[in-house]
Amino acid sequence: MEADADAKPLQGLLVIALEQAVAAPYCTSRLADAGARVIKVERGDGDFARGYDRAVHGESSYFVWINRGKESIALDVKQPDDRALLERMLAKADVFVQNLAPGAAERLGLGSAALRARHPRLVTCDISGYGDTGRLTAMKAYDLLVQAESGLVSVSGAPGAWGRIGVSLCDINAGLNALIGIQQALLARERTGRGSGVKVSLFDSAAELMAVPYLQARYGGKAPQRVGLKHPTITPYGGFTCADGRDIVISIQNEREWADFCREVLRDPSMLEDPRCADNAARCANRAWVDGRVAEVFARLTSAEALDRLTAAQTAYGNVNSVHDLIEHPQFNTRRMPVAGRTVEVPAAPWRMEWDGDEYAAAPQLDEHGTTIRHEFAAEERRDVGLRASAAVGVETSRDVT
Repeated sequence: MEADADAKPLQGLLVIALEQAVAAPYCTSRLADAGARVIKVERGDGDFARGYDRAVHGESSYFVWINRGKESIALDVKQPDDRALLERMLAKADVFVQNLAPGAAERLGLGSAALRARHPRLVTCDISGYGDTGRLTAMKAYDLLVQAESGLVSVSGAPGAWGRIGVSLCDINAGLNALIGIQQALLARERTGRGSGVKVSLFDSAAELMAVPYLQARYGGKAPQRVGLKHPTITPYGGFTCADGRDIVISIQNEREWADFCREVLRDPSMLEDPRCADNAARCANRAWVDGRVAEVFARLTSAEALDRLTAAQTAYGNVNSVHDLIEHPQFNTRRMPVAGRTVEVPAAPWRMEWDGDEYAAAPQLDEHGTTIRHEFAAEERRDVGLRASAAVGVETSRDVT
């Protein structure tokens, strides 16, 4: 039988997500985009990200963004009946994702190893703050806390007061790492027939982003400083203000680009002979002077004139845009999505696949699919009750319902 050419690659896979906030929902929303059925298990009062704001026609911008295409059921997994329902769901699942508080999954009997012992084909993914080894495993972790703890804020922004990176970078990166790990585990299952465990932490994800500053500090003896819209090891590379107040960021990557920049943009070939500009190392050692000369030229040019010169020199550049500029940006891609009975435009996923459509499915209301899911997974309820009764009198039974 030929495969459906329009089928998405993860179609037919069932993902159970005991999730909240950003990292895990980001991961599972991308699994849903690829065709997986994602059942989001929420507490009775819902994922707290539902209440982060009310920006999108009364709905949370965070929740709308990373919960599209999922089903929602509200469960109290500490209650026997709801816990039994979750077990029946897991018995038929391909993937289980959780980002509960440290140790919570194990206390509930939902630890990765225990689940895969009961369900050998299950792929489990645990997303935590600091992993499951070391002194800080029980420490709570949210995006800004991890930005600070990992050193990201120490190399970001301008000198002066510390500043937060303006998006949930650690959460998003952890979600992407979880997505990669789950996809690899699913590929491995195709060969071995067995699931495996994926473990991702926000701290590890942030620390890996810090690879270059770490290597520079540990083996080069000097950590990069916060330099605002400049590059710590390349000159000129940064933002310069034009006569009309517009800021433009430029990047010089090699000596050929530097020569073209001097001739076409600065219109000062003499700088090519100046020992202070002999190479990138010399320019960095004389950064204040080099950047000062560049700034003088930009200050005499309107942004349109500067862009004409940069284009002629084939110098890489970017405008320093606002969020409103992004909305109108010619390269900005969006997809339609229903929210609160209206259609909104949301940023498109950064990868475009041939099976993608032009519209995303809606994010679910709390417990929107609860009745349907309870009915679907109630078929084996009698057997499950019998299992619990047997366990209560000490009879050893299998928990793997197939």
